[in-house]
Amino acid sequence: MRRLGISTTLTALLALASLTGGARAQEAPVAPPAPPSAPVALDRVVVRWHAPETGGVRRPQFIFERELAFEARIEALADPDAEPGLYRDRHIRAALDRHVAETLLASLPISPAPTSAEVAQRAEAARISLEQRARGRARLLAAAAAEGVSSDELDAMLRRQARASLYLDRMVAPMLEPSDFELKIALRSGATPFKDQRYEDVAPALKRWYVAQRLAQALDAYYQNARARVSLSIVSAR
Repeated sequence: MRRLGISTTLTALLALASLTGGARAQEAPVAPPAPPSAPVALDRVVVRWHAPETGGVRRPQFIFERELAFEARIEALADPDAEPGLYRDRHIRAALDRHVAETLLASLPISPAPTSAEVAQRAEAARISLEQRARGRARLLAAAAAEGVSSDELDAMLRRQARASLYLDRMVAPMLEPSDFELKIALRSGATPFKDQRYEDVAPALKRWYVAQRLAQALDAYYQNARARVSLSIVSAR
């Protein structure tokens, strides 16, 4: 997938920040390309933000260029209207929203607190869901390789998603274990990717799809309410 370069699409992120309620964007000129002899930066911070849930201004959060580019690639792979091998500004905006929302939720206390085994189980489920969104494990791994995202970094992302999903399930509304009745209703609706297939043949994949859809909707709803509490700024290249 062709990389547009997060650093060259800062205007898109700035536009996003200016549109989010309560968010603040700090615009700065993008530095010109470095001469060939200059040291090559391996990574850099592109977004700095804070919110009460994460400790406020005294505990700023940072998003790095590689991880945001990787997350934008996933958004593009999941987008049926995306051009092959290309991610656009809308994918960067979606990736940024998702990243911040998951971090907010992952930082909140859960009662009862999940065990390490439960977090690991949910992280594995998040991996399978991410592969489904990327339309295959090979594409997911290729996206990670393209941005130099290591297995440890991917695992950290999956743990963040696991804790966010556990919070939504336990503190907002149960959504990780839908009943057979719910899944069959969803299948009959014709709104799933499994049209004209027998429930018994697609039940596991249908459940993963259904849970992912419910989590995405809950994540978006939570973030829409949290936007006003998020102070976000774009960090320009130096």
